[in-house]
Amino acid sequence: MQSYIVYLGSEHSSALDPSSLSEHSRQVTALHYDLLGSLFGSKTMAEEAIFYSYTRSFNGFAAKLDDKEAENLARNPKVISVFENKARKLHTTRSWNFLGVENDIGIPSNSIWNTAKFGEDVIVANIDTGVWPESKSFSDEGYGPVPSKWRGICQTDSTFHCNRKLIGGRYFHKGYEAAGGKLNATLLTVRDHDGHGTHTLSTAAGNFVTGANVFGHGNGTAKGGAPKARAVAYKACWPPLFDSQCFDADILAAFEAAIADGVDVLSTSLGGAADEYFNDPLAIAAFLAVQRGILVVFSGGNSGPFPMTIANISPWVFTVAASTIDREFASYVGLGNKKHIKGLSLSSVPSLPKKFFPLINSVDAKFRNVTEFHAQFCGKGTLDPMKVKGKIVICQVGETDGVDKGFQASRAGAVGVIIANDLEKGDEIFPELHFIPASDITNTDAQIVQNYLKSTRTPMAHLTSVKTLLSVKPAPTIATFSARGPNPIDSTILKPDVTAPGVNILASYPTGIAPTFSPVDRRRIPFNVISGTSMSCPHVAGIAGLIKSIHPNWSPAAIKSAIMTTAKTRGNNNQTILDSTKLKATPYAYGAGQVNPNDAADPGLVYDITVNDYLNFLCARGYNAMQIKKFYAKPFSCVRSFKVTDLNYPSISVGELKIGAPLTMNRRVKNVGSPGTYVARVKASPGVAVSIEPSTLVFSRVGEEKGFKVVLQNTGKVKNGSDVFGTLIWSDGKHFVRSSIAVHLGPGIGN
Repeated sequence: MQSYIVYLGSEHSSALDPSSLSEHSRQVTALHYDLLGSLFGSKTMAEEAIFYSYTRSFNGFAAKLDDKEAENLARNPKVISVFENKARKLHTTRSWNFLGVENDIGIPSNSIWNTAKFGEDVIVANIDTGVWPESKSFSDEGYGPVPSKWRGICQTDSTFHCNRKLIGGRYFHKGYEAAGGKLNATLLTVRDHDGHGTHTLSTAAGNFVTGANVFGHGNGTAKGGAPKARAVAYKACWPPLFDSQCFDADILAAFEAAIADGVDVLSTSLGGAADEYFNDPLAIAAFLAVQRGILVVFSGGNSGPFPMTIANISPWVFTVAASTIDREFASYVGLGNKKHIKGLSLSSVPSLPKKFFPLINSVDAKFRNVTEFHAQFCGKGTLDPMKVKGKIVICQVGETDGVDKGFQASRAGAVGVIIANDLEKGDEIFPELHFIPASDITNTDAQIVQNYLKSTRTPMAHLTSVKTLLSVKPAPTIATFSARGPNPIDSTILKPDVTAPGVNILASYPTGIAPTFSPVDRRRIPFNVISGTSMSCPHVAGIAGLIKSIHPNWSPAAIKSAIMTTAKTRGNNNQTILDSTKLKATPYAYGAGQVNPNDAADPGLVYDITVNDYLNFLCARGYNAMQIKKFYAKPFSCVRSFKVTDLNYPSISVGELKIGAPLTMNRRVKNVGSPGTYVARVKASPGVAVSIEPSTLVFSRVGEEKGFKVVLQNTGKVKNGSDVFGTLIWSDGKHFVRSSIAVHLGPGIGN
């Protein structure tokens, strides 16, 4: 037996009077039992098999079925689709033994965003591992009544409660258990027992908290992207099962609740491999949310830096990459030859005395019966105390967390530890929450240390205390783990959409669990530093919430456009954003660029997209009536002249531009600022000629919308098979409405 999702359509009951909603749900559930009962020949068996009935925001159910039963259901004319209850991953690098600054996204203290009550009318929700309600980030001191538009509940129990800041919470676990997961009863609560959900929700909508730090490092005021917004937690992710934590049946239950409950922004830091939209139940659920005016933000995934690894690629969702910020937690390694190396650390103990200590490789400090392969990782029982005592030990990254390497070195008598990156991890390092003085160093610097060891019989070193460095340059840079484009399913949609802070993010954390996954960690802290596109996703969700508060009538697409077209592609050194190898990054890594919330509030023009636009886009992709019905309940007549390249997306992407006839793409922009004249400016590679027709647009009123054409031609000046990039900027002298251009020359990719 497996578990499946049986999807019956996008009909919803949100317009029903609340008094009749429960009766409606009972009636729809009864129909689900009848439908499955007709297959089983027993309504009782159907009731036992179905573990979710989706009745409020869309129509369907989740049930335990065998393959043949699922196939028979798929042939039923009442059934639109049958999906497997697939597993998804949380997009945090902690699963890679990396522990991830502060979730301050560059908003000045005197900004409109920080006024006392600003944003209280906006509801930002999170689908994740739950939340720690006692966190100061969710304090409701000074808050007014809960907005009347909130229609959800707080699934209160003896361990969980809500307030006027954290206004709702629910948990969904039946899909996890149907897939074979077993949960202790103590986990059946909205309370977060993992830390991921608390961290991400506080990053999106955490209140101001002064004195936030990790073991005294990075001290300052923490705040979420929308610090005064109301917060909601939907717990749909659980302890890892099959290397994944979240199952589609539970995620869909959370989506259904969020849509019906009245949230404004939904932050979703999870996902799986990219798939065609009609095959992806999360893409369908997100479409239904967008139809109701909810902006859905997804993390882009942590499968970088390899191309075509980007996840969550549907055009109606906001897909976020991860980049660094201008703060580091440095611990310097001083060598006996007077060379100094900057490593990273978040050690919880005082620094070593200011003197040199003997330095030793872990493979030279092993027991006789231990192989060099195992010894290099400083695993349990590999280090000989007779060789380690009083020394600083060098351990190779891999096999176990750096935190555990330090613990094992300390047990053997070491005074400190250096965690050296291997060639695969390269020069991207993360500060870890070590038990002893420690420093994580790059592979390049690891070679310097190894060369020093070979140069002397008495190698010595010292480790400095952790220093919080600010205004580090260059920043941002794209994280190595951040998944890359081009879009593997649909080359006409550039993904990711933007990049946002996702490396070493300091945010709230449960005080009931350890800050690391080390089984010996007994420490408890209210804030933690973590990395991943899981961390960048809620930054964008928070910014979207702020814009929603200023412009409550803007569509999700308009808000998304405002954030994309005001994003920046230069770092704090005024140079193009780099990747972790110090090479120039491209739109396949950062999309439109690094988010810039202050400018996003007043973008000048927006590229708006209606539900009909999305449906015409799906038609142009070749979707038939049954496939369209997955997204839209009513009959829809396709506009046959609509091309996939005509979707009014804020970026421009072409997966196949051959030498010959030019390609014409249609776009339109809506004036959301003062009247004015906008002039187009294009910067492009010699490989592609780009013209804008017309190149000047005059707007006389707010809300006025005007169309233009983007004409691209392969010049033949750059060899086929190349990817070339450029920008289109519309400007009235005050606003700079920027679109990234990405073009693949020659035969197509990702089609």
